[in-house]
Amino acid sequence: MKLLRIQYLFILIFLYSTAYGKNDKETRMEKATFGGGCFWCMEHPFEALPGVKSVISGYAGGTVANPTYEQVKSGQTGHAESIQVTYDPAKIPYSELLNIYWRNINPTQKNGQFNDHGSQYRTVIFYHNEKQKKEAESSKKQLEESKIFKAPIVTEITSFINFYPAEEYHQNFYKKNSIKYGFYRKLSGRDDFIKKTWGNTAQCSKTSSTEKENAPAICTSPTQKSD
Repeated sequence: MKLLRIQYLFILIFLYSTAYGKNDKETRMEKATFGGGCFWCMEHPFEALPGVKSVISGYAGGTVANPTYEQVKSGQTGHAESIQVTYDPAKIPYSELLNIYWRNINPTQKNGQFNDHGSQYRTVIFYHNEKQKKEAESSKKQLEESKIFKAPIVTEITSFINFYPAEEYHQNFYKKNSIKYGFYRKLSGRDDFIKKTWGNTAQCSKTSSTEKENAPAICTSPTQKSD
C-alpha cells in the first residue's frame, strides 16, 4: 500500500511538472502586430525568422468587429491590413522584428504602400505593452536620424486595440499562389524600392559598406524571388 502511494505521488509530480513546463513555454510567447500595406508581402519576411512561431494576416485598429476583406478594402472600417507575429523573445527580440519591419515597407508613404492606396494600407506599429512602445519609438527615431529617407517618416505607433484574422485564402498566400504573388509583388514596386533603399543584403547583419552611409544596424530578411 505504501509502495502504491509512492508511485501515485510520483505520477502526480510528473503530470504537474509536464503541465507546468508546457504552460511556462506558452507564456514565453509574445505577439507583435504590424501594418505594412498588403499583408501578402509581409508574411514571409517574418515567417523565415528563427524564434517566430506563426504569422497571421488580418485586420487591425478599426471599429468594425470581424470585418471581411471587402469591408476593409473599402477603407470605411478604420482597419489596416496587418500581420500578427507570435514569437519567442528568448530567441528573437522585438527590436529585431522592428528591424525587419522597417526594411520591408516605405515608411514615408502616407495612407498607402506602393501601388496600394488608402488608409487600409497605412504603415502602423501596434504596440502591445509599454516596452514595445519604447522600443518602437526608439527604432523610429534611430531610422530618422540615419537620414536614409529624405522625406519624413509617417509610420504610426499606436496602442494595440484589436486584430481579426483575415479569410483563410489570404493566409500564406505566397505559398498557395506563388505565381500570382510573385507578379503582384514585382509590379507593386515593393521589391525595387527595397533594393534601391537597402541594397542586396540577404542576411540579418550589421550595416555593411555596400549599404547607405549612416544606416543603423538594422537586419533584413532574405530577398524574395518572383516566379
